[in-house]
Amino acid sequence: MAKLEELKKHLKPGKVYRREDLSRWTTSVDRHLQELVREGELEKLSQGLYYFPKQTAFGKTPPDEKELLEGFLKSRRFLVTSPNLYNSLGVGTTQLYNQRKVYNTKRHGTFKLGSREYFFHLKSDFPHTLSKEFLMVDLVNNLDTLAEDTEKVLEKVAERVPALDKSKLNQAVKRYGNVGTKKLFAPLLHPDL
Repeated sequence: MAKLEELKKHLKPGKVYRREDLSRWTTSVDRHLQELVREGELEKLSQGLYYFPKQTAFGKTPPDEKELLEGFLKSRRFLVTSPNLYNSLGVGTTQLYNQRKVYNTKRHGTFKLGSREYFFHLKSDFPHTLSKEFLMVDLVNNLDTLAEDTEKVLEKVAERVPALDKSKLNQAVKRYGNVGTKKLFAPLLHPDL
């Protein structure tokens, strides 16, 4: 029991822990984790991933998304996006999707973390932060996965290109665009060629 109390002293509200993080404070990590989950002190998010909930006047809060993903990936190098963000580009997308995509360098596939589901997409290069230019390139890269009229969306993309920073868009296309996306943007960005 003393070891369990020692372990509890190291837990901080709002923090996500991997099993391996907690093993440095106890030799009976699995037994203590089961006990802490049973007592409601920790919540199991997925295999080997736990959360020490913050208590508020409204009850326990879910983990911060950034903290959750850092804990799961053991990395700060990721970018969270959603097809819903394309709606802000003014290209005629209006659908709402219940999907969060996480570009990262470690995992691929769909994983449920707590009550949230994420699609982790393994990618060697992606920006640190979202920009309209990257979203436009990402939209065209993923157009075949959307429930929109492709032709109408592409017409609107062509109309919206002049409103974007051409230099940033050109860089985003070169760096993050797939072959089809590069072909589509070439005449829009370099009409004189």
